[in-house]
Amino acid sequence: MFGIKMVGINAENGKKLFLSLAFIALVWLIGWLGGRLSSVLFGRRFRKVGFWVRQAIHLLSSAVALAGLCSIWFDNPARLTTAFGLFAAGLAFALQRVITAFAAYLIILRGNTFSVGDRIVMGGVRGDVIELGFIQTTIMEMGQPPQVQDSDPAMWVRARQYTGRIVSLTNDKIFDTPVYNYTREFPFLWEEILIPITYQADLSKAEQIILDAVTKSTVNLAEIGEESLAELERRYFVQRSGLSPKAYVRLTDNWIEITVRFIVRDHGVRDIKDTISRDILRGLNESGMGVASGTYQIVGMPPISVKLENATCVPDSQHFH
Repeated sequence: MFGIKMVGINAENGKKLFLSLAFIALVWLIGWLGGRLSSVLFGRRFRKVGFWVRQAIHLLSSAVALAGLCSIWFDNPARLTTAFGLFAAGLAFALQRVITAFAAYLIILRGNTFSVGDRIVMGGVRGDVIELGFIQTTIMEMGQPPQVQDSDPAMWVRARQYTGRIVSLTNDKIFDTPVYNYTREFPFLWEEILIPITYQADLSKAEQIILDAVTKSTVNLAEIGEESLAELERRYFVQRSGLSPKAYVRLTDNWIEITVRFIVRDHGVRDIKDTISRDILRGLNESGMGVASGTYQIVGMPPISVKLENATCVPDSQHFH
């Protein structure tokens, strides 16, 4: 070019470059069409199946593109081996975190750590997994109960409901922090509600009101299903009797503390606890019992004498000067 010989630029390499671009475009087009087809076939009803089909298409497209480019540029196996060794060494040094994230992606898939739609805590972020990529996991963030409101980052939603923020985390977080899965294998959670009552209240009646309210709104053992119960017993050695709602009593300096423990589904917990709390409050009020609180009532005072110096009493106006 302009009398200067450009190293590596010739007709053969030009053909290879053209073939490479055309091949990449073809692979991308086929992958895009496959993704669109999977979306049409599975839609929202089989969202998880569609997601994994698209993941398989992406992996297959990447492998085909890499194999095709290697076959275009390297016709000599010896040259391919040398080039691949140099490339792998440089890539491993420059993209350590990326490679680690991709390795974590494979572990997530192989170990069934979580999947799209699962509710998890990962890297300090709570929420539902809405996308799982080669490098990043995308989570629709949810709020936190009052007991963990001071965590970082701070939350303004005081329950396990969406905050509206979408958080992206690199997959390598699974190597640094635990991953808590709310929905894996057993889509139910144990919850508790604490109700303080006075020492003058009828404990047996209050306990029955609380258990009735919980039983009315929570999961029945028949809803869980025999297969889920058997899997729960096999994996975690949980007895079926421990799945029924149960109340526990604790004595404090101010009131009797009743804690009711029950099982609910992994989503919609706040609505269920709201219904239970309203039913409990209504039942206690109808029975003439109330929820105890840290208020104080003055029932008596000692006599108080007041001495006024240099004061003149005016009977007509009843004022002191």
